[in-house]
Amino acid sequence: MFSHVTVGVRDVGRAATFYDAVLAPLGIVRSWTAEDGRFVGWRKPDGQEEDGTFFIGSPFDGQPPAPGNGWMCAFAAPSHAAVQAAHDAAMSHGGTDEGAPGPRPQYGPHYFGAYMRDPDGNKLHVVCRVPGPPSSLPPVPEPA
Repeated sequence: MFSHVTVGVRDVGRAATFYDAVLAPLGIVRSWTAEDGRFVGWRKPDGQEEDGTFFIGSPFDGQPPAPGNGWMCAFAAPSHAAVQAAHDAAMSHGGTDEGAPGPRPQYGPHYFGAYMRDPDGNKLHVVCRVPGPPSSLPPVPEPA
C-alpha cells in the first residue's frame, strides 16, 4: 500500500544509529545510504522495493525538521519480545517513552504494542498482533 515513509531528522548519523538499534529486533535492516549521507533507508532483508522502505533524512528545504502533531509511523513486530526489545533499544539510544510495552485489548485480542519518540521527536509505534505468552502486564491505556 505504501511505497515509503520519510521522516526529517537534525542529525542523520545519530538518527541512523537510533533506528539501526530500534528496527533490528523487528528484522528490519539498513538497506540504503545516499552518497552524500543526507538520507538513510531500512527495509526487510528479503523484501522488494514494493514492500516499502522507511527513510530518515535532512529536509530538502534546509529548514529544521519538525515532527507533525498526530503523525506516527508504526512498525510490525514478529513477537511480544521484539516489541519489548525495540522499546528498550529506543530508550537506550536517546528515545523517549510515549507508552510502555503492553497489551492494548481495545485494539484487538492479541494487540501488544509500545509507543516512543526518536531523538528528534518523531512518534513511533511498534506492534505485534499475534498471540504471545500470557502477559503479567496490565492493559495499557492510550497516552494522553
